[in-house]
Amino acid sequence: MSRPSQVDPRGPRVAAALTSLVLAVALVVPPPAREFLLVLQGAVFTIGAFVSVAATPYALFFRGVVRPRLAPPTDLEDARPPQFAQLVGLIFVVVALAGFLTGLDALGYGAAAAALVAALLNAATGFCLGCELYLTSRRLAKSLA
Repeated sequence: MSRPSQVDPRGPRVAAALTSLVLAVALVVPPPAREFLLVLQGAVFTIGAFVSVAATPYALFFRGVVRPRLAPPTDLEDARPPQFAQLVGLIFVVVALAGFLTGLDALGYGAAAAALVAALLNAATGFCLGCELYLTSRRLAKSLA
C-alpha cells in the first residue's frame, strides 16, 4: 500500500494567507473584478481539490520563493486533509459566485466572507477548518463501520 502524499505544513498556511488576500480584495472591489477574483480563486481551489495541493500556484510560490528561505520542516503532514479543505473552499467560492451572478449579493458576500474567515484562521493560527472537517468525518466513518 502506498503512503499518502505528504506536505510541509507551512505551505498550506502560506496558501491560506494568499487566499485571504484574494478573498479580502474580492469583497471590496466592484463587479466584474469581484467575480474575476473569485473565478481565479476557484481555479486555485479546483487544482488543489482535484489535482494536488502541491500543484496549485500558491504551492509553487511557497516551494520556489518561501521554503528556500526557511529551515527544513521538522515534520510533514498528510496532504488529504488540506486537499479536502480545498474542496470546501471551492464550494464556498462557487456559492459566492452563484449569489453574485444571480443578484443574491447577500449570499455572495456571506459565502465569500465565510471562506475568508476560514482562510484567515488557517493563515494566522494554523487551524484549518476544512482539515478538521475531513478528520472528523473520517473518525465518524470509522466509528460507524
